[in-house]
Amino acid sequence: MPTHTSVTADIATAALPDRSVFSGLWIALVTPFKDGAVDHTALFALTTRLRAQGVSGFVACGSTGEAAALNKAEQLLVLQTVLDAAQGVPVVMGVSGYHLGEVLAQVQALARYPLAGLLVSAPHYIRPSQDGLLHWFRALADASTVPVVIYDIPYRTGATLSTETLLALAAHPRIQAIKDCGGNTGKTQALIADGRLEVLTGEDAQIFNTLALGGAGAISACAHWQTPRFVDLMEQVRASNLPEARRVWQALLPWVEACFAEPNPAPLKAMLAHAGEVRNELRAPMMPASRELGQRLRTLHELSRP
Repeated sequence: MPTHTSVTADIATAALPDRSVFSGLWIALVTPFKDGAVDHTALFALTTRLRAQGVSGFVACGSTGEAAALNKAEQLLVLQTVLDAAQGVPVVMGVSGYHLGEVLAQVQALARYPLAGLLVSAPHYIRPSQDGLLHWFRALADASTVPVVIYDIPYRTGATLSTETLLALAAHPRIQAIKDCGGNTGKTQALIADGRLEVLTGEDAQIFNTLALGGAGAISACAHWQTPRFVDLMEQVRASNLPEARRVWQALLPWVEACFAEPNPAPLKAMLAHAGEVRNELRAPMMPASRELGQRLRTLHELSRP
C-alpha cells in the first residue's frame, strides 16, 4: 500500500484538469420523485432545459438532491440520467458519509463515470479535530481519479473547517475548489486571496457578494428557476459591470429569499411543480412547502412573467 506522501507525489506528476472548469453558474439539482420512486423522465427534461440555458455545470446527489434519502443504487442511476442529459456539460457527484472505508468505496465506484469532480463534505455526526478533517479529505482526494470540491457546510455536518485547514488542503493537487457554505466572510476572502482553490458560494443569498469579492461562481439551488437571469448576473460581474449586476441581483432577491423560507428543496420543488416540471413530492422526513409559501411562490411566478 503506497504511503500518503507517495500517492500525493504521484498525483502531482499526473495531468490534471484546468481548475477554471469550476467557475460560473452550477446547478445543485433536485431529484424529482413520482409515487415514491425517482422520476428519471422529469430529471432528464429538467437537466436538458437547464443545459440549454447556459449553465456551467451540474451537481448530482447533493443536499438539494435529497441524496441522504437515496440509496446507493438510486444515486448511481440519478447520476447516469444527469450525465446522459448533460451531453458534455460538466457534472460533479456528491459524496458524503462518516465511515471512511465506505466513503472510499463510493469514491472508487465512481471512477468509471466521466465526472468533472466529486463534491465531498466533512464526515457528519463525528465532529473530528482539524487533524482528523485533514486526514479525511486527503485520503479521499488520494483515492479519487477526478478533482475534489470541498463542501464546507458546518450547519449540516457539525464540523467546521478552519481557514488554516482549508489552506493546507489547497496544497493537495487533486483538491481544486470549494463550495463555500461556511458563513465566514473572512474565511471566504482569505481563500479568494490565496487563489489556489476556486471559490464557489453554496449560499444563494451570498452569490452577489462572493462574485464581487472575486469568487469563481456559485453552486446554486434557486437558479433552477429564472436561470437566464442568474447566468446574466455572472456575466455582468465578469464584465465588471457592477451597476447592472446589482440591478439583476436585486430583482432576484425576492425569489432567493422565498426559496429558503422553508427547508430546501421544498420551496424549490413547489415552484418547479407549479411550472409543471416536477411533482411536488419529497421523501420523508422532508415535507412539501406550506400552503402559505406556495401562494407566495405562485405570486412570484406570475410577477416574473414577461
